[in-house]
Amino acid sequence: MNTVYTAEALATGAGRNGHVRSTDSLVDLDLAIPREMGGPGGATNPEQLFAAGYAACFHSALQMVAREAKANLGDSSVGARVGIGPIAGGGFGLSVELEVTIPELPHDEAQQLADRAHQVCPYSNATRGNIEVTVTVVDD
Repeated sequence: MNTVYTAEALATGAGRNGHVRSTDSLVDLDLAIPREMGGPGGATNPEQLFAAGYAACFHSALQMVAREAKANLGDSSVGARVGIGPIAGGGFGLSVELEVTIPELPHDEAQQLADRAHQVCPYSNATRGNIEVTVTVVDD
């Protein structure tokens, strides 16, 4: 891989109940364990940040494959749900559900573009074989 950009961030404090900041300070956030996991809630958490990043990255990949296919995405969107839970053998694992909406295209054509985006998206490539990722096209 020929690296063209490197993001850098530092976590401080108590991990999930701490703080995270990127080196350029564009990301500068307190973190809190969600109430559902026994924490105080009230601040963002790593899973929300991962969901936001994956949704944005996947949407860019979708736009790229649509341009190649000369397809009009119109008012498209990508939503991401990132789940966390205990796994067999100890520790925790993640799962991802991506919901793609492309109102201007027939369902089958939208699904083909979403499937192609899943092959080129850096987040999809990084998670493939590591965590369960489902990609679903929803009709608006």
